[in-house]
Amino acid sequence: MKNLKRCKFPFVAVHVFLVTFFCPVTKCNAQSSSHGSLLALSKTDHTLAIIDAATLNVIARIPVGNDPHEVIASSDGKTAYVSIYGGGSLHEINVIDLVAQKPLTNIDTRPLFGPHGLTFADGKVWFTAEGSKSVCRYDPATGKLDWSMGTGQDRTHMIYVTADGKKMYTTNVSSGTVSILVDTLVPPGTFAPPAAKPREDWIQTVIPVARGSEGFDVSPDSSELWTASSEDGAIYIIDLKTKKSAPKIDAKVLGANRLKFTPDGKLVFISSLQSGDLTIYDAKSHSEVKRLKIGHGAAGILMDPDGSRAFVACTPDNYVAVIDLKTLEVTHHIDVGGGPDGLAWAVRQ
Repeated sequence: MKNLKRCKFPFVAVHVFLVTFFCPVTKCNAQSSSHGSLLALSKTDHTLAIIDAATLNVIARIPVGNDPHEVIASSDGKTAYVSIYGGGSLHEINVIDLVAQKPLTNIDTRPLFGPHGLTFADGKVWFTAEGSKSVCRYDPATGKLDWSMGTGQDRTHMIYVTADGKKMYTTNVSSGTVSILVDTLVPPGTFAPPAAKPREDWIQTVIPVARGSEGFDVSPDSSELWTASSEDGAIYIIDLKTKKSAPKIDAKVLGANRLKFTPDGKLVFISSLQSGDLTIYDAKSHSEVKRLKIGHGAAGILMDPDGSRAFVACTPDNYVAVIDLKTLEVTHHIDVGGGPDGLAWAVRQ
C-alpha cells in the first residue's frame, strides 16, 4: 500500500496509509457485548473484519499488513491494534480507527522484531516481540515505545497483563516455559542519587511447562494460569500465588493452539490446529466435559463477556464458529475471510 506520509519520532518510525469505507459504524453500549463489535483477522486476505455482535453481520473489512496474527482493541473501543508477525521477522503494528473504519498510522517496532501477542491495559498497548525475545509497551498518548524487557526465552509468544499494568504473564513456546513478571518500583536513592526519578524494575520468574505451550489464560479469579502444549497435548496449571506448577492434565490435545476460560471460570476451552476439535474441560474437577468437532483446525478463541457465546477461529475452514455456552453446540458460522485467527472485542465507551 502506498505510503502518503512519513514521520519520525524517537525510537518509533511511522507510516501513514488511508483507505475510505462507506459502512456506517454501529453504536456500541459498554454495558452489553451484544451492542459491541467482534474483530476478526483474515491471514489470507490481510484484512480486519468488524462484525456486529448482535446480528453477526460483517459491517466492514479493513486492509492490514502481511501476516496479521493478533488483534486487540483499546479500552474505549475506538482503536484496534494488529500485530504483523512474519514468524518473528517483521516489525509493524497496524493501528485502525474503528469509528471511521480506516487504517491510521502504523507503529514501526524496530529494533524489536516479530510482534505477536497483544493486550491493552492501563491505557497502553503491551506486546511480545518474539524475534527479539522481549515483552514491550507502546504508549498511544505519546506515540512512543516507552518500555521493553528481554525474557531470555525462545519464542516469547502470547501475553496477559493485569488491569493495573503491574503483572505480566507470557508463554515461551520453544523454551517450554511461562514467564511471570512483576513490576517492583525502585524508589529514588536506592541505586542512584535521591534526586533521581523512580524506575521500573521488573522481576521475572520462569516456570518450566513443556515445549509447544503457546495459548494460555488466567482464571477470572486470578488464582491460576492454564496453558496447553501442542507437542505433548497436556494442560499445565500454575498456582499464581505460589508461582508453582500443579500436576499436569494428560488431556491429549495434540496441536493445541489457544486456551480460554469461560467468563464464569467454570470451563476451559482448548483449540487444536491438528484435530479441529474444541476440547472443553471443567476447571474445578480437571475432567473433560466434551470434545466438539468444529472443523479441520481451530486457532483463536474469544469469549463473549456476557457469558452466552464463544467464538473460535477455524483457520483451515475459513470461518469463525459460534458456540452456545449453555448447550456447548455450534450455532453459527461467520465468514470473515480466509485463514481467520486473531479475535478481539471492541465495545465503545
